[in-house]
Amino acid sequence: MGLSTHVLDTMHGCPAAGMAVSLFSTRGDEATLLQRLVLNHDGRTDAPLFDNASLRKGTYRLTFDVAAYFKARGVVLPEPNFLDRVSLDFGIAHADQHYHVPLLVSPWSYSTYRGS
Repeated sequence: MGLSTHVLDTMHGCPAAGMAVSLFSTRGDEATLLQRLVLNHDGRTDAPLFDNASLRKGTYRLTFDVAAYFKARGVVLPEPNFLDRVSLDFGIAHADQHYHVPLLVSPWSYSTYRGS
């Protein structure tokens, strides 16, 4: 149980190691930063964003620093970038379940879903 994320770089066909991610709690238009982290070699966090005991019902935002990641990989991006940061707003309705929020991303597109 808890909350986790995973990012796959669909341009290079690999995990997005080194991508910066921020987690916020949200209430309407207000967002409170909970943590900032960098994804490991597998494109994941080293520990769950929330473990079983700390996950709470509510609304959250994950923000992924996509442009900085691709620039660090040597990808030449137009200015301004098509995607700079990708923010995903989502809700936790059942704190007793696991929520996995994966991101599949390139410099020009992204998709997500509730994973397991």
